[in-house]
Amino acid sequence: MTAIFSVVGIVGTGAMGRGIAQMAAQAGSQIVLFDLQSGAAQAARDALAETWQKLVAKGKLDAAKQQSYLERIRLAETLSDLGQCDLVIEAIVEKLEVKQRLFSELEGIVPATTVLATNTSSLSVTAIGAALQHPQRLAGYHFFNPVPLMRVVEVIAGIKTDPAVCQRLTDYTRQYGHTPVVAQDTPGFIVNHAGRGYGTEALRVAGERVADFATIDRILRDQIGFKLGPFELMDLTALDVSHPVMESIYRQYYDEPRYRPSVITAQRLAGGVVGRKVGEGFYAYQEGQAQVPAEPPVPVVSALPPVWVSPKAARRAELYQLLKNLGAAIETAAAPSAQALILVAPLGHDVTTLAAVERLDPTRTVGIDMMLEDAATKRRVLATNPATRPDMRDAAHALFAKDGKPVSVIRDSAGFVSQRVVATIVNIATDMCQQGICSPADLDVAVTLGLGYPMGPLALGDRIGPTNVLEILFNLQTVYGDPRYRPSPWLRRRGALGLSLTHEEA
Repeated sequence: MTAIFSVVGIVGTGAMGRGIAQMAAQAGSQIVLFDLQSGAAQAARDALAETWQKLVAKGKLDAAKQQSYLERIRLAETLSDLGQCDLVIEAIVEKLEVKQRLFSELEGIVPATTVLATNTSSLSVTAIGAALQHPQRLAGYHFFNPVPLMRVVEVIAGIKTDPAVCQRLTDYTRQYGHTPVVAQDTPGFIVNHAGRGYGTEALRVAGERVADFATIDRILRDQIGFKLGPFELMDLTALDVSHPVMESIYRQYYDEPRYRPSVITAQRLAGGVVGRKVGEGFYAYQEGQAQVPAEPPVPVVSALPPVWVSPKAARRAELYQLLKNLGAAIETAAAPSAQALILVAPLGHDVTTLAAVERLDPTRTVGIDMMLEDAATKRRVLATNPATRPDMRDAAHALFAKDGKPVSVIRDSAGFVSQRVVATIVNIATDMCQQGICSPADLDVAVTLGLGYPMGPLALGDRIGPTNVLEILFNLQTVYGDPRYRPSPWLRRRGALGLSLTHEEA
């Protein structure tokens, strides 16, 4: 295979630059490494040699290929040594003026046919190219760390970028086995933009004292299937990285409420409690291991009360069957008896609202999240309201834990935890489609590969049902009065017409 770019220059040889160099060398390109820091390029070459040697030791690479890859790596003493490159990728500090200065210098060194690419994750490609005489040759080429394992690359066109440049980068990405996704030049591109809902909405839940960090993490892992809970993830990435990204995207969108950051992370960042790397974040760490508080024990209840289910409960028939399987005494009268535990299963509303609207005794009313079928989840979530009696709370907990499935009991929250986080994720994703930032297919692929979600946001919205997502958002907006939850036109129209969220107009 002949590489689309035969000689690739890489400016900046940190972890990202090294990873890009590895993939480009393995695709057949000759690599020229340059770094202003003395010895950094040599250290990067040595690290690549070690990486390939480990692959040989594991039987994943033969020694001859290892040697050929290493022979493709040479070092540049000055920027002028990149003069023969037909592609130059920068992976340097995220400062606009520094990147502009670098590309202006490169423009006077490389041939007119050389493609220039920026690995920026948060800056405008158009703004970076504004300092160039020929901005049509510049594109965004955003990798994720660690590059060999994160197999998605965002290809971003600035306003003046030649489409042929993006096509060449897209084809080149496929040559080394990664998946290219094409994005417009907007804040956060695809992955960082689509990821806004997960952390920011979880922070709102925590900020309302609905549940603690560990409980929120457990719920989103066990109910939806996220590999890491949002607070585990923020501890891993560290708040000195993730909070500035939250603020940057929020400000670049002129304070759009959907992306609003949280004072929780601002305060923790100011206090240096940024995550695993310093031993303290949302969790404390000992020898790199999070110290996670134990789950509350299941209450011991001598006699369970009968259960009455609201006629407006989501998945009412399924909830009845679940109660039957758990051995509950079920009441079927039009109104609950004076002894009954009252169950509601709202979509987007809180338990308080339903108790008031349906004129239920709030002291005996408990909510259960039935957004997904019970068999599809590894955890049940119950919510009390401010008036719920402790004995009724404990009875509900004991009942729904009878078959051994974990149960989390949270304070009242419109949309519980999973509903509001998932609906926020889906809403942001559909609005990205409405803005034409990327195709629906590229969005789901990018988020699945780049963020490790169990499925893409649009597929997740289809899984729950667009009309259910709409109901959750409308009710969230009613309860909180916050434009953050206003549904995207893309979601509203497809939900109204019964179309998939991946459907594109002819």
